[in-house]
Order: sequence, then C-alpha cells, then structure tokens
Amino acid sequence: MEIQHQFSLKPYNTFGIDAKANRFVAVHTTDELKSVLQQHAQERKFILGGGSNMLLTQDIDALVIHIDLKGKKILKETDDHVWIEAQAGENWHEFVLWTLSQNYGGLENMSLIPGNVGTTPVQNIGAYGTEIKDTMVACQAMKIDDQTLRDFSNADCRFGYRESIFKQEAKDQYIITSVVFQLTKRYHKINIAYGDIQSELAKKGINQPTIQDVSNAVIAIRQSKLPDPKELGNSGSFFKNPILLKSDFEAIHQRFPEMKYYEVSATEVKVPAGWLIEQAGFKGKRFGDAGVHKNQALVLVNYGNATGQEILKLSEEIQRTIFETFGIHIEAEVNVI
Repeated sequence: MEIQHQFSLKPYNTFGIDAKANRFVAVHTTDELKSVLQQHAQERKFILGGGSNMLLTQDIDALVIHIDLKGKKILKETDDHVWIEAQAGENWHEFVLWTLSQNYGGLENMSLIPGNVGTTPVQNIGAYGTEIKDTMVACQAMKIDDQTLRDFSNADCRFGYRESIFKQEAKDQYIITSVVFQLTKRYHKINIAYGDIQSELAKKGINQPTIQDVSNAVIAIRQSKLPDPKELGNSGSFFKNPILLKSDFEAIHQRFPEMKYYEVSATEVKVPAGWLIEQAGFKGKRFGDAGVHKNQALVLVNYGNATGQEILKLSEEIQRTIFETFGIHIEAEVNVI
C-alpha cells in the first residue's frame, strides 16, 4: 500500500472534477483497510467508493482511502433462493449483470446504476420500483475508530427513501466492506409497473418478460435518457423526487393542475423533480461547462472543465427557482463535498 501525494481524483469521481487528494491510498482487503486505519488513526480521513454519488467542490485535505475490495461468493442456496456476498469494491452494474447471467432475480430493475456495491446500502439506491432494501439481507462494516467488524441486518440499516443509518446516526463511523443479497432462482418477481419499462417491452414485442428482458429494457431506457459518465461527467440523478403531504400537495396542484405525481401512501405523494426542473426551463441549458442534460432534467453534467463550485451554484439556482415557482423544496441526492 503506497500513499500518494497531491493525487488527482478526476478518474475517481463520475463528474470528472479535477480535485486533488492531499494523500491517497487504495486498499484491497479488510486487513489492509484495518492497517491503514490503525496507522493513521489521528489523521482526517475521507472514504472513497465508486465516486458516483458525490460532487467534489474542493481539494480533499485528508487521507483519501479508496475501497477497492473485490470478489463475490455464494453463501448458501435453496431450490428457490440464493444468498450472495459481494465485496464493497465490486462495480454495481457488472455485479447485476453477473447475477442475471446466473438467472438470479431481484436486481434487474437497478441495472446500469453507476457506482460500487459498498455504497448501495448507504443511499438505499433504487430504480423503476425496486430498492436495495428489497433484496439486501445484511452488510458488514468496519468501525473506523476501533476497526471492529459489525454485521448490519436489513432492519439495522433503517432504510428509507434514499436514506439509511449510514447517512444518519452512523454517518462517518463505518466503512461497508461487503453486502449480502437474497435473490430468487425461480419464480422471479417481475416488476414492470413503470410505464417506461412497459413501453420498451412492447416496442420489442415482449409479452412475457424474463428478468433479462427487464434488465435490457432498463438499460435501453437509461441509455436513452442518461449520459455515460465516461463521455459526459455526471452523477446520475442529482436531486431527490420530493415527497409531499397530500394536504400540502392539493393546494399546489390547484395552481398547477398539469403537475405529475405518484401516490406513495395514504397521506403522501411523490412529485417528479425532473418535471419541475423542466417546467422551470432548465432542461438542456448550459452555463459555461456546467449544465442540465438535454434528455433528463434531473441530471447535471460537466461538459469538460466545470468546477464543482460551478455545478453546485447551478444546483442551488435550480432549487431556488423551483421553490419560488412551485413552493416545493427539492433536495440534492448527491453528496456535496
């Protein structure tokens, strides 16, 4: 393990921001991680996974520890289910494709989400009607201050919409080292509730979709709407879809009857943030090298040399305009560093 100084993080964040790490080290095993944490116990540390859910607005004056643990294994299986442990540094989409190649179901709706396995429980990532909490059984995490390993059950993680204990009470206290998923081997639960998936399957003439068909449809939809971070810097959806009390929403809906929404409970509705941003006129707009993607207003992009501060300024302008126009506050889904 070699510690490198003034290390560029441009290849390590999907926005492609050229921020520097004062010091940088990559760890490939839990023993290496434990050793680094012990040797640098008194230093400021910044934990870096796949770099897909963050916006770097400054250089990192700390020891950046890149979690690069790799590997996956079957822990147990029955006729109907399989339990798979994946290490934190595994690329998420490659892991999803591997599960599909084995005909294991449960992750197909989350195909092509950027990032690594280890950060999926932190954000409780989700797409097209499924979330990590639906298939994650447990995760193992190392406590930063004493290097002990702890297993967190699904319930322990206290999952919510893009929320978990790792963003709340346990924030900055643990590093997730591996995640265990329970997937189906047969009798797969096909989830095609979203209209986009239904349309894509209909286009292909598929009436009885397999889990692979669903994955292919999701990939096609995401590729049509979302830019490839390797070609255009971005972090996927920059904002969360706001969830409003029905009583509050009804007053707003009277003023904007065309506003789209989805019921999430007897008392709450979800409003698509992308629709709000598009209605406010930001879709496809460019401000220097920072901009809003032409096909998906939820996605902020770096056209080449935007700084994190420029993208942050654009996001704040969008938030201000949405609140002034609709009276709705939209929160960033991306972690601003």
